[in-house]
Amino acid sequence: MTDALIDARPADAARMRDRLHRYVRLETPSGQAPALDALLDLLEQRYAELGARTERHAHATGANLLAHFPGTDGRQGERPILCLGHHDTVWPAGALDGAVPWLERDGRIHGPGVYDMKGGLVVFETAVEMLARAGHRPITMIVVADEEVGSPSARELIAEHCADAVAALGFEPPHPDGAVKTARWGSTRARIRVTGRESHAALAPEDGASAIEELIDQLLAVRRIAAAHPDMLCNVGTIAGGGRTNVVPGEAWCEIGMRFTDTSTERAVLAALRDLSPIRPGTTVAADILTSRPVWTDPGPGELAETLARAARAVGQEASGRPAAGAADTNLTGSLGVPSLDGLGPIGRGAHAPDEQIVAASLPERAALVASLLAHL
Repeated sequence: MTDALIDARPADAARMRDRLHRYVRLETPSGQAPALDALLDLLEQRYAELGARTERHAHATGANLLAHFPGTDGRQGERPILCLGHHDTVWPAGALDGAVPWLERDGRIHGPGVYDMKGGLVVFETAVEMLARAGHRPITMIVVADEEVGSPSARELIAEHCADAVAALGFEPPHPDGAVKTARWGSTRARIRVTGRESHAALAPEDGASAIEELIDQLLAVRRIAAAHPDMLCNVGTIAGGGRTNVVPGEAWCEIGMRFTDTSTERAVLAALRDLSPIRPGTTVAADILTSRPVWTDPGPGELAETLARAARAVGQEASGRPAAGAADTNLTGSLGVPSLDGLGPIGRGAHAPDEQIVAASLPERAALVASLLAHL
């Protein structure tokens, strides 16, 4: 049925490229609310043109957008499909004119956020436009302003809309070969904070308690925790403390990124972090969880995977999927038991890297695949 109704035409490709360029020109670093909200203005206008009722959920770090697209052809009362995207990027303002310029060459488009994930936003809106020629159940789209830092402002909003969702679809980048993502490792960011006692490092070192030396020992303890769980990944990404070489440091801290393949390891490691205790007299140690995305376990072959395969065949494509190490908002939907797929954005490479790029021809191809999937669900 969808063969005659959904079709990616050359005109779609040109419009998608122009739309993507418009979105990329509006740089949107995480946390910069005015810049993020400026792009949200365009997205909200576009969704309204496509028939959606929109709501903004304001936050100091940028608003999240909720868009409700009604069902068509007698399917208005069916359970909705939950779609997830984000409009923040890891790139600082000015990247477009410096490290990551917009560039079109050899069938590829380069630029900050083209792959992660403004290209996915363009795929979504084009797929909804294609659905004007096909029936579909209601669609709820949530566009998150702080996904790149763990989606702290959107977690409750996403969880709320999982309650009645028939499925969840994420528009993050796919695997390099175009395969979608059927599960994700859990991801947690933690901060270890140490306080000590300052004193003169030469005249009265015995009166001090070094926060830096205590932090070093705590990181050795973290290393032992990680070694006891070889299936996890652990990266100390930031470390700071002290101030002057002639003062025993009174403060030190670090931030750690961890990835987990299973829930039991995640629980054990986080419990061990919370149990860290000081070694040196005069110091205190605290471990704070900054953001945490739960493990989304691969459900194996199921109805959603079969629906994806049928939808792909209907538009002359093939589709496959496998788990991914990276985390995203579908970690939450999958962990809550909502049948989920992610990686429906365009094919490319270089997420968070200076060579970020997409294959231009994959924009309309992915839009046709998503439109077919939305029609089949």
